[in-house]
Amino acid sequence: MQMAMVGRKREREEPSDESGGGGAAGSSKRARGGARGKRVFECTFCGKAFSRSDHLTTHMRTHSGHRPYACTTCGQAFSRSDSLTVHMRTHSGDRPYVCTTCGNAFSQSSHLTVHMRTHSGDRPYACTTCGKTCSTSSDLTRHMRTHSGHRPYACVTCGKAFSDSSTLTTHIRSHTGDRPYACSTCGTAFSHSSHLTTHMRTHTGDRPYVCTTCGQAFSQSGSLTTHMRTHSGDRPYACTTCGKTCSTSSDLTKHMRTHSGDRPYACITCGKAFSDSSTLTTHIRTHSGVRPYTCATCGMAFSQSSHLTRHCGNVHALDQE
Repeated sequence: MQMAMVGRKREREEPSDESGGGGAAGSSKRARGGARGKRVFECTFCGKAFSRSDHLTTHMRTHSGHRPYACTTCGQAFSRSDSLTVHMRTHSGDRPYVCTTCGNAFSQSSHLTVHMRTHSGDRPYACTTCGKTCSTSSDLTRHMRTHSGHRPYACVTCGKAFSDSSTLTTHIRSHTGDRPYACSTCGTAFSHSSHLTTHMRTHTGDRPYVCTTCGQAFSQSGSLTTHMRTHSGDRPYACTTCGKTCSTSSDLTKHMRTHSGDRPYACITCGKAFSDSSTLTTHIRTHSGVRPYTCATCGMAFSQSSHLTRHCGNVHALDQE
């Protein structure tokens, strides 16, 4: 009676010996109807069948929304016990899956599988539009939105839309000021966990991503991917207006503003607006007087690295002649 509430047991006719049972069709029926692999427990909602009743019970929660496994620390609930086990590692910090190449550890085996591709270079998911390859299916899904322009995740505060939910979550912190990830060494806090992971390498000096062509090492896998394009000449991001190609999506975003006239970065002191954040950062120094680029020869300081480069070329290069 209880089984009827969650599904039904299939009534299957077993093939008789007299039916012949020979050939591929007979073998297929025996394999499907044998003691092992027989799928006799069927979901009454979608028809999916399972070989064990407990698998059906777990599956039914995708329809009912029932989440019987609750975290005793934060209260988050799950439909499967193994999902709770994985979640508990976010509290305990347990990372049982270790990369044998670089030593990085992960809380889920699937995360280790994806990470290993940073060493092997394996990118099994290819874009059918431009041929770009990705290491995960979710990365490919996000990439495809650069062609379609689809941005399904919108901020309820400012209306800005994003192509993936994680970017929206991070963006929302720009309104709330929330920085939940703090460095245990210097106390600097970040709005995204990956930013903290990258920041920690400024203390450790760790640069685990190495270019196999020139040997240059990087603290972020994305920096290595972008760097590799200096060798390959690959520019996979194309402007749909003028056809100009860029090596990174951020360069394409900045370029597109030359067509739209969009200047989203405004100076809070004078109100002057800019199309990219780095130009705003440089502009702010005209108010603050900060000159972070110092000449090693004469000690003269500059607000922009290009000004220092020009200074060294024009002044000290002549001194050496």
